[in-house]
Amino acid sequence: MKFKKRKKSGRRHAHQTAFRGKKARTRGSGNQGGKGMAGTGKRGDQKKTLVIKLTGGNNYFGKDKTLRRGNVAKKLKAINLSDIQQGLSSFPIENNVISLTGYKILGEGELKSKIKIKASQASKSALEKAKASGSEIILE
Repeated sequence: MKFKKRKKSGRRHAHQTAFRGKKARTRGSGNQGGKGMAGTGKRGDQKKTLVIKLTGGNNYFGKDKTLRRGNVAKKLKAINLSDIQQGLSSFPIENNVISLTGYKILGEGELKSKIKIKASQASKSALEKAKASGSEIILE
């Protein structure tokens, strides 16, 4: 005798567990990784698209600079001798010394006037060219 087998799709209506096993599994927020931004860590794949959309990029993941140990070298702005010569009047002057703290002086170009410059760093070529022109570079 041949039996007619019921289709599985007919048995899925009004199922209490929504085919996830236990009822309690989906009752709270545990199955979706928490509420709000909870569970959005490095391995939070279920919420990664939300995080990327809300934070405007992928800057949410990874280590922050504040976690690094040791002293991080300060990034200095570079300026050439020729730029200093061109903009002599625009730099701040204290006691007849041009103050360029936060700058590294590079040796491109020449100094035509005798000046004193106070800077954070200077290249060897800049120091040599300044001496040749009669100027002085004071390093902090």
